[in-house]
Amino acid sequence: MSEQISTFLAKSKVKASDLEHKRKLAFNIQKYADTVVKGKQQFSDLDLARRRAKNVKWKTMENLDMYLEEFERNFTARGGKVIWAENADEALHAVLDICKEKNTKQVVKSKSMVTEEIHLNDFLAKHNIESVETDLGEYIQQLDGEAPYHIVTPAMHKSKEDVAKLFHEKLGVEPHLSPAELTQIARKNLREKYTSSEIGVTGGNFLIADTGAVCVSENEGNGRLSTAFPKTHIAIVGIEKVLPSLKDLALFWPLLATYGTGQNVTVYNTIFTGGRQQGEVDGPTEMYVILLDNGRTNLLRKEVRESMYCIRCGSCLNACPVYKNIGGHAYGTTYSGPIGSVISPHLKGMSDFKHLSYASSLCGNCTEVCPVKINIHEMLLENRHIAVEEGYSSFGERSGWKAWKLAMMNRTLMNTAGPAMKNKVVNTLFQKSWVSSRGELHFGKTFNQLWKERNKH
Repeated sequence: MSEQISTFLAKSKVKASDLEHKRKLAFNIQKYADTVVKGKQQFSDLDLARRRAKNVKWKTMENLDMYLEEFERNFTARGGKVIWAENADEALHAVLDICKEKNTKQVVKSKSMVTEEIHLNDFLAKHNIESVETDLGEYIQQLDGEAPYHIVTPAMHKSKEDVAKLFHEKLGVEPHLSPAELTQIARKNLREKYTSSEIGVTGGNFLIADTGAVCVSENEGNGRLSTAFPKTHIAIVGIEKVLPSLKDLALFWPLLATYGTGQNVTVYNTIFTGGRQQGEVDGPTEMYVILLDNGRTNLLRKEVRESMYCIRCGSCLNACPVYKNIGGHAYGTTYSGPIGSVISPHLKGMSDFKHLSYASSLCGNCTEVCPVKINIHEMLLENRHIAVEEGYSSFGERSGWKAWKLAMMNRTLMNTAGPAMKNKVVNTLFQKSWVSSRGELHFGKTFNQLWKERNKH
């Protein structure tokens, strides 16, 4: 058993038994669910909107190379600079080179899952460069030394009391402060960072090919502040985020807002098309876009290509019964929940992360709630098939399933073994995975016996 699997199982077992953790998670997810119902009311035909969005993403992924090159042409035409990064290392060193060129020792960063994916903060810290999270949830997580817990809501697992205690311990403020007071403290601390940083780093919710634009959606304004004061703006964006046209935002912005937070549209939606132009009075003087692959082209294989349609709204996490029980950190990856379980084995290696595709009931709720109708649960099943086909299953596992198949397809063989033998075999084989946390299985009469008794008259 790999280290990743054993860690996942250990963390999952702890969190599944932590009633307080599950209470906080259930409370926050229910608040989300209530607002999403209201957000959906803005659509006169929600199903049509979702189908159109899926068609746009299908068209984009079928012509991904063309749209990325179109984006580069249009972005560089306005003075922007594009850097292609095949992996995390190339992206990290591109950022480091820019930091060295600008002689900076501090950057401010708005919320970005892709920078978490490449572990930008840790990398810059090793080179004596401070990377400051400016999103409140990310700021809380950075203070606590934790990775984001959720794609959209980084500190979803924390209560207001947890945050007050953290601020007291890390910042030396009074204990038991209210959420409003805690927010003011964070705002005061971060304002100094905005005005003293030479470089601002963001992600990007969408790339627009026909305009050469990077679109950032947020609710706190930290994205705009991270790009307004610093002279240099670096946007690190996954290649799957591209959309063909600026017109597509009229569809994707409301979908992202509704399914992400339950809003009609997020508070701040910004379109960046490069550095400050002649006659403009604000904004960075230089802008770089780092287009990150980092395993994404592996997702273009036909079995899981739809995973490239994901707009990172986080709705599948909130709907998943497994996520609701074990939380975000148990997965051991940047992207947790159902969509994370689909893409992580292809981004980080099937051998180490195939187990995530088994962390699902295959109930299909993730597919049901996806704003772009990604068949998530079917791709989880495909991942299991891929893992077996590529030889990542053990001899014992393969032998066990062959024996199980033989027994299940042979009624005579099933009936030959009496209840005592079945009880012994099943409760021994599944001692760790079932019996340790549930009651033992007890077999009685066979189906044939029950059927004969039912129809004997």
